[in-house]
Amino acid sequence: MNRKMLITILALAASAFYCAAYAAEGAPAEAAAAAPAAAEVSAEMFTINNIWILISAFLVFAMHPGFALLESGLSRSKNCVNILSKNLLTVAIGLIGYCLIGFSLMYPGDAWVLGGKLLGFSGLGIANGADAATQGITYNGGLYSYFTDFLFQGMFAATCATIVSGAVAGRTKLSAYLIFTAIYATFVYTIIGSWGWGGGWLADLGFHDLAGSTFVHSVGGWAALVGAIAVGPRLGKFAHGKSHAILGHNMTSATLGVFLLWFGWFGFNGGSVFSADPIMVPYVCTTTGLAAAAGILAAMATSWITQRKPDLSMMLNGCLAGLVGITAGADCVSITSSIIIGAVSGIAVVFAVYFFDRMRIDDPVGALSVHLVCGVWGTLAVGIFSAEYSFLTQLIGVLAVATASLATSSIIFLTLKHTIGLRVSDREQELGLDVSEHGSEAYHGFQIFNTL
Repeated sequence: MNRKMLITILALAASAFYCAAYAAEGAPAEAAAAAPAAAEVSAEMFTINNIWILISAFLVFAMHPGFALLESGLSRSKNCVNILSKNLLTVAIGLIGYCLIGFSLMYPGDAWVLGGKLLGFSGLGIANGADAATQGITYNGGLYSYFTDFLFQGMFAATCATIVSGAVAGRTKLSAYLIFTAIYATFVYTIIGSWGWGGGWLADLGFHDLAGSTFVHSVGGWAALVGAIAVGPRLGKFAHGKSHAILGHNMTSATLGVFLLWFGWFGFNGGSVFSADPIMVPYVCTTTGLAAAAGILAAMATSWITQRKPDLSMMLNGCLAGLVGITAGADCVSITSSIIIGAVSGIAVVFAVYFFDRMRIDDPVGALSVHLVCGVWGTLAVGIFSAEYSFLTQLIGVLAVATASLATSSIIFLTLKHTIGLRVSDREQELGLDVSEHGSEAYHGFQIFNTL
């Protein structure tokens, strides 16, 4: 990408952002004035709901440093700056894209532009139009405010794209990853999400996904699968007919990252109740915590049996697997069922890591095993363990989302591969992406010394 092209792209982005900002001018005052009239709860409960969902948004934000610590810890030290940069930039791209167009695509109200509620669009920017200030309030019965809804949902958009980052770590051009993230998080994630959360055709079928086993984790997981295949494995991963382990450089960082993710997940699932309901919120947080604990223990036992040693990296992924697995049904399954879902997730994630390795698909952090496999399992588990929802409907949702995610991510990745390219050179891989892509090191003087 030459300098002139970069300047043009930045100018267009600035113009689009100015238009969105202009459209939203005056919206905070409109929202504040509309809140008492639109709310169907007391003023006190309206305030409490807003506080809880805002706190949940902050907790989901805390998951991003968790992803950064986990992914960098499970990767090589010479790629640490690259991974940290991608995680930071993903949040920025996700939020801006969600502001410009994503929120309106995901929650179009009645503005469906394709039959069957396949695609809707309520206008450029946030708080766009005369009634926009009340849209977020009337959605879900007037329990919280428009901008609370935007901030909470915007954090989810960035989370979806982050899943791809770990699966393609260590060999992908930063420019290609950023372009993919901008397109996928802004358009693909939001349109697919509108089918369920935005009142689209899956919602009409009765499909249930509380907080995103499908709409966040498997949407990101399917794209991660395509990306890992398209970019190919890291140098030395598969050589002489064998798979060779490329160990992460900092398990302390990885462990702290998982603790942060577990902490943030209470907001991820608990905030998705979309009220400060004194019964449902603690129940959802309880099933969430129990599933994570069961996932850890099951992954430990499985790795201990299969590898003769308890593998910490498997335990960490077992925790995340349990969390992903319970995310769809944390509000509608029993306590016992949540433990079973978490345990099955913990077992599945270990065997999924082995499976993808045998298929010669290089996934440095286990993103496919955690987010894709357990996202699908968690969605189907709703139909198995909850009498309220149909297994067939859950299966239809899984297949529809898989088809859409695979098709769109394939188009984006293959277009990038045959234009600007996805993969850095072998020499750049050997040197490390920190130096080749960023001209800096996470640990000064260490990486160059170890690659010469």
